[in-house]
This record gives sequence, structure tokens and C-alpha cells, in this order.
Amino acid sequence: MSEKITAETRSEFGKGAARRIRRENKIPAVVYGHGNDPVHLTLPGHATMMSLKRLGANALLELDIDGTVQLALTKQVQVDPIRRVIEHIDFVAVIKGEKVTVEVPVILIGEAGPDTLVVLGVTEVGLEAEATHIPEQIEHSIEGALPGTQVLASELVLPKGSTLVSDADLLIVNVTQAKSSEAAEAELAADVAENAGPPSEAPIQDADDSDE
Repeated sequence: MSEKITAETRSEFGKGAARRIRRENKIPAVVYGHGNDPVHLTLPGHATMMSLKRLGANALLELDIDGTVQLALTKQVQVDPIRRVIEHIDFVAVIKGEKVTVEVPVILIGEAGPDTLVVLGVTEVGLEAEATHIPEQIEHSIEGALPGTQVLASELVLPKGSTLVSDADLLIVNVTQAKSSEAAEAELAADVAENAGPPSEAPIQDADDSDE
């Protein structure tokens, strides 16, 4: 899935030019790939931001550059940590049918069995997929999972046409026995006692050493 964005080529670079672009509510960007020189662009701020929100981390955009449409895969989005606005975007040029390597989020669905603790070992896995059919996420059910359940990357159900790039033995999910409140309190008490050490003894003062 992709969305079309009208882009403008730009010839001004540097921090000053980028600030001027952002003041106009636009976003500086660059497209790399296929052995071509980088193409520096200016994108409409609001439309681009909304497309990235809808399409997710691996957003595929159809950039209309002077009447020529270029498929571009989002690779890096720089966001201002204070104002939370997009400062710059790096794209990789792709062609329809081409396969690309991307990181895709893993989402757990369902509820594990009672008295369990579910740990998600990694939040993303690497996949090779067709550029126009990149999955937004990979879902895995942990419904009723019991303590001792482990899920490896090789056990994930991948969308058709996708191939796992991450290590097949990568631990994705680990389900363990949750500690009861009594066990947690006992462990805390043991830790406190261990860190406190043996009670200190006050030195015995001889009568002859008294100031009185």
C-alpha cells in the first residue's frame, strides 16, 4: 500500500535552508538508491506527516517529482524531540516488484494463562518482502500460553511473499511463572536482610575510661 505525495526538487542545502523549509510547514527530504545521485526534495508537511502515521514505520510513498512518480521507502525519520515535528526524511528508491529488507513490529494478541509473566524478547524482526507488499506488523497469539512457553522467530507466521531475515533461533516471546505476592515479599525481605549484614556491636567501655 502506498500514498501519493507531490514533491518539489530543491537546490539549497544546509541548516539554514532546512530551517527556511520548515518555517513554511514543509519537510526537507532526500531519496537514495539504484546507483543514482541523491535527489533532494521538499515535501508538504501536513500531508506527509499524515501519510507516515497511516502507513507506519515502513511507509511506501509515491513521490510525484516534476511529473515523474518515484516509489520511495521510508528509511529514517528525524523528529524534533521537543516540538515533535518531522525535521528530515531519508528515503530509498524502489521499483515495483523489487524485494527489500525491512524491520517489522511484532504484536502479541490474546491473553496468556493464569499466573504467567509474558516477556517480549524483541519488538521487531527483519523480513525480506516485496516493496509494495510490506506488512505493517506480524501478529502472534499467546492465548492460553503456559509457563515455559517460548516462541522463536522461525515460529512466526509470516505474510505470503515475506521471508525471515532475522536469526531463526531468535527468542521472540518467553512465558514464565509469575511470582505470587507472598513469594515476592519473602524475596524482598531476604534481600533486605542480606544487605543489612550482621548487627553491629557497640564497643564496651571500661569503667576506668569513663569521663565521669
